[in-house]
Amino acid sequence: MAPDSSRKRLPFEPAGKGKEADKPAPESAPSSGQASSPKAEAKAAAAKQTPTPKSTKVQSVQASTSKHGKPKPTASTAIPEAVSRRMLRRMLAFSGTPTALGVAVFFMSYFLIVKGGIMLPSYAVLLTTLGCFGLGVVGLTYGVLSASWDEDRPGGWLGLKEFKVNFGRMTSAWGSKSEN
Repeated sequence: MAPDSSRKRLPFEPAGKGKEADKPAPESAPSSGQASSPKAEAKAAAAKQTPTPKSTKVQSVQASTSKHGKPKPTASTAIPEAVSRRMLRRMLAFSGTPTALGVAVFFMSYFLIVKGGIMLPSYAVLLTTLGCFGLGVVGLTYGVLSASWDEDRPGGWLGLKEFKVNFGRMTSAWGSKSEN
């Protein structure tokens, strides 16, 4: 895969790498040579100690952070609508087909046993059905990774090229997380 500097960043890809992006901005210090007045310090202390209604405080914290305390993604980091629709279509195709096949195998085997009089081993029905459901789970992952993450480019029919690129991005992100 090409280095990060030679490729165009995706709109929803994080700009910073690792802990550097997570560092809070330093608080502003009073300008050099000027001390703040005692009245200004008293007002600042009173403002910090002024009780706020609990619901307002909870809502403001919830609005700016997610469930795990991390900042919610902004509009610039959200997955574009065209990309998410493309991912959804591929997930439905690559996951829905094997899952529907697994349900069909189960009902067809029941029909063959009850109406047709054919004795199928129960483990064969179980393994075939579970295999189809397993392919459905793998299809979910492949559906997301085989979609083109570039908003303007739809990608190929099977998405093999996109899968290689997106899988490389995912593994490099895992590698950068483990280094930190």
